[in-house]
Amino acid sequence: MTTLSGADARDADLAAQYEAYPYPERDPRDEAKRLLIGSPSHLREIDYWVLGARRPEAAPLRALVAGCGTGDGAIMLATHMARAGRAGEVVCVDRSTHALGIARARAEARGLGNIRFVQGSLTALGELDLGVFDYIDCCGVLHHLPDPLAALRGLVGLMAPGGGMGLMVYAPYGRTGVYMVQEALEILAPHGRKPAERLGTAKRVMAALPATAWLRQNGNFGDHLTGGDAGLYDLLLNPRDRAYTIAAFLDLLDAAGLEPACLMEPARYDPALFLPNPRLRARVAELGWRERAVVAEALTGNMATHVAYVVRKGARVAPPDCGGDDAVPVMREIPGAELARQISPDGILPFAFGTLTVPAPVPPQMRTILPLVDGTRSVGALAGLMAERGMERARFLKVWREGFTVLESLNRLLLRAAA
Repeated sequence: MTTLSGADARDADLAAQYEAYPYPERDPRDEAKRLLIGSPSHLREIDYWVLGARRPEAAPLRALVAGCGTGDGAIMLATHMARAGRAGEVVCVDRSTHALGIARARAEARGLGNIRFVQGSLTALGELDLGVFDYIDCCGVLHHLPDPLAALRGLVGLMAPGGGMGLMVYAPYGRTGVYMVQEALEILAPHGRKPAERLGTAKRVMAALPATAWLRQNGNFGDHLTGGDAGLYDLLLNPRDRAYTIAAFLDLLDAAGLEPACLMEPARYDPALFLPNPRLRARVAELGWRERAVVAEALTGNMATHVAYVVRKGARVAPPDCGGDDAVPVMREIPGAELARQISPDGILPFAFGTLTVPAPVPPQMRTILPLVDGTRSVGALAGLMAERGMERARFLKVWREGFTVLESLNRLLLRAAA
């Protein structure tokens, strides 16, 4: 009789979980109603944060989604590319046949011809002979693997020169309560039992969960409430679930030879945004960016994940000067006119970082400028239009730079590559 080691047994449980309950729970028929949008792998984010708004949009983009699950990130990116007329392909790899089947059905429902699916393990990507990629998505996967660092190094080996990745890992403080319930379910619903049996136990526990349980107080996520069986199982019964503080995540990147081009959203990791006291802000200003990020995570307490765009160490491509005449601004998703309406007359934009809303100061004149941003007008053209309305060029550039810096840090206003 062969007995699996503890690590192998957990891996077998993980494989069984995603065959029984592909995650996230999705119905291909819903593709006719909506496109799910998020980070990482939003095309405009890739163009800006990874490629520095310098790679010609005519250049084909080859992307790998490593651990695609039921396909949220892959469907979003392939749809964005198709709508923008961008050449290239999105290659989706997952070891779950059930999850791949759902992702494939979603792609077929959208008529996407720029996406293909490959069954395989992230721990053996080299055996698939996939080639190299300009962009790699590994979202919500590393923290479930036996050796996240080895897997991440393997992905680095598949990155083309000048390429990058979009990553997401769990964070501990914003998931307060999750690991307590996981600990209880390790005893009440031991690993090795059938997924359906374990899920039944978890449902009975959740129905009787005491009002004092920290999980009941945590509103930073809702998989156990709205994510169906797959969401509940993935949150509370996953056999391997690591969480990384921002410091631990940055150390993981460093060990893999990577550095962040952007932590998403950048302003989330700046405690000055929610520490208005002048003495505290002066102290924050003395800190390095890593220390600021550590302080922000520790004080807000609501970061349930860390999302980052990363590149090889020393290879980050800085975007063009946001005030250059030829720079072409583009709204990440929310139209400029709509975002302008959210800014108060005194220049305050209430911005939600999950369950925390902070006041982001923006020059009030951005309320007039933002509706003119259409993704084709250059900064020079915007300056000309505002001059017709009585704003001198020097004044426009001062307002524009200040406003762009704030809205860029909120991942709302970016630049696109010139044609």
